[in-house]
Amino acid sequence: MRPIASLETPAVLVDLDRMNRNLDRAADYAAAHRLALRPHVKTHKSPRIASEQIRRGAVGLTCATPFEAEVMSEVGNDLLIAYPVVGPARARRVAALPARIRVIVSLDSLRAVEDLAAAARAVDRPIDVNVELDLGMHRVGTASVDEAIALARAVQASPPLRFLGIAFYPGHIREPAAAMDEKLMTLSARLETAIRAFEAVGLSPGVVTGGSTPTLWRTHELARVTEFRPGTYVYNDRTTALLGACTWDDCALTVLATVVSTSVAGQAVIDAGTKALGREPLDGAGASDGFGALLDRPDVVVRRMSEEHGILDLSRSDWRPGVGDQVRVVPNHVCIVVHLHDLVYGVRGDAVETSWPIAARGRGLKAFAP
Repeated sequence: MRPIASLETPAVLVDLDRMNRNLDRAADYAAAHRLALRPHVKTHKSPRIASEQIRRGAVGLTCATPFEAEVMSEVGNDLLIAYPVVGPARARRVAALPARIRVIVSLDSLRAVEDLAAAARAVDRPIDVNVELDLGMHRVGTASVDEAIALARAVQASPPLRFLGIAFYPGHIREPAAAMDEKLMTLSARLETAIRAFEAVGLSPGVVTGGSTPTLWRTHELARVTEFRPGTYVYNDRTTALLGACTWDDCALTVLATVVSTSVAGQAVIDAGTKALGREPLDGAGASDGFGALLDRPDVVVRRMSEEHGILDLSRSDWRPGVGDQVRVVPNHVCIVVHLHDLVYGVRGDAVETSWPIAARGRGLKAFAP
């Protein structure tokens, strides 16, 4: 083992004890409510962490990109691509996943059905399809249940595609946990109406998959949901804590940074800027300041950033760091931070116990000669 202080910064640290508690808690919740847990790998992008989720009972994994699915095929045999597979190149890549993998795709357009069906026929492999409904997020998903039913019928008419079920994402529900009641009730009612409409035309969904980290602990309140797909819960972040979906002590990932300047009064500059922390605001979390906060001093926030500089606002603290001091920043949005780094250090206390690559970052594309 080596001391954390010996690491070159900025560096991503994961508190192994906190992460394991987060993994256990979600697995226990899923088991208690008889829900299938299919965690989203977009947060950790690591086969090592995915294997821990599967070991704890996850039925499969959720991916956003073909590259994530390719990387996760090392450890999982049941993968959902929860992103519209539009375009022949993306469809061919999904269809080319190892034959032993059960592949599921969520989509919301006839074009996606056509592209995926053509790619699946070319390699003669079945692919299961969830039709995605827009139940309030207004990002992807069909605007009406009738449109969703038409797509399900199109899937049935496009072998080797197979209609599996309904997908949705409640990302519009980002209030503090105690203030979610009305939106959850509305979502549940809309979901029930959609399921009944599918059943009425003989298209009973075998799977109803949805969920997010902010709504994780209330998933069982949603009508007939069979599967949920949280991602951030594995590490948590400042936004999740402010929403009340975790406590500050559940934030497992921090960015280790070094104070590189204190020349301006009332602030300190660290070597973690937008290229280490991202630039995600605290939208919907009940606060509006900064791009991260110090783990042991939450009143000290990263007020502004440039590419390699982060400005710590010391106006609400009597703490005055010196040049060379190290700090640990809890980022606003952990998923973006992970994508910006190559390596994670697993730590306990002040010691580094292990490390692992962020294997699924990027797109996995290779250069070619013209």
